Amino acid sequence: MIRVLVVDDDYHVAHAHALSVARIPGFTTVGEAHTGAEALELVASTAPDLLLLDMYLPDFSGLELVRQVAVSGERVPDFLLVTAARDIDSVRTAMQLGAFYYLVKPFTFVALREQLEGYRTWVERIDRSPEADQHVVDALYSLRGAPPRRAATTRSLQPTMARVLEIVAAAPAPIGAAEVAEILGASRPTAQRYLAGLVTKQLLDLDLTYGSTGRPEHRYVPRRA
Repeated sequence: MIRVLVVDDDYHVAHAHALSVARIPGFTTVGEAHTGAEALELVASTAPDLLLLDMYLPDFSGLELVRQVAVSGERVPDFLLVTAARDIDSVRTAMQLGAFYYLVKPFTFVALREQLEGYRTWVERIDRSPEADQHVVDALYSLRGAPPRRAATTRSLQPTMARVLEIVAAAPAPIGAAEVAEILGASRPTAQRYLAGLVTKQLLDLDLTYGSTGRPEHRYVPRRA
């Protein structure tokens, strides 16, 4: 379960965000903070995995909060900016400090859900990767850098095909139809049909590897941006 601390100066907005987080599988809210000082205390006491972070706080900015956590010696949570700040300097600084994404207010629940689901896939990929070879690094950066495009595309997919795409994206290495079928709970031909469809849609790449018999094995990876 991914633990989220919501940080927003508006009590009603913070509570609405917390309710939205609770609707998304795999996430739970560990608290709501309305000032930078309160957020610092809750980061220390609740150890969240992710901050849903507003830029404008009454005592100091959301980005200053990230800096203060870093120098305090506490573990720095990942953070996703949800803010009305539209100036490019804020966006650039957020990227430099490692923001997973920058979501400009106002936004819909669907937009927030897409970003959190993208983050969840990114975390799952990290947890399942014992070491970072170049393939894993490329996949992690792809997941971190392009969740909006991927999420917008998956909205047009039927549910089973979208689930197959999610399985491949979360795999720590190129994955075959038999493995996808096992996770999906379907037959291998069914999984193969969906995988082939995702290759046709240019959402997956086919990675041919040769086994001991010399015959190529079809394995799949997310399409690189």
